[in-house]
Amino acid sequence: MYLKRVDGPRRVTLPDGSTLSRADLPPADTSRWVASRKAVVVRAVVHGLISEAEALERYGLSGEEFACWRNALEKHGDRALKVTSLQRFRQL
Repeated sequence: MYLKRVDGPRRVTLPDGSTLSRADLPPADTSRWVASRKAVVVRAVVHGLISEAEALERYGLSGEEFACWRNALEKHGDRALKVTSLQRFRQL
């Protein structure tokens, strides 16, 4: 078995003690973004598993869209990433 060479760590430990690996990231061709997938990508960038530039390129995101996800997660948690909650949390 051969491991693919990647830049950066293969796995990071989150503050709650759980681990996040590259295998936990959504596929690059993801088109349906649910809150849990958004949260995994943001946490991977925040904790250094992948760079922000790599996330933007891999998932075809704009910098503004990613910044919105990051701010929502930092301020209000996972629930703020749900499409139905976006409008409510933006008003706060």
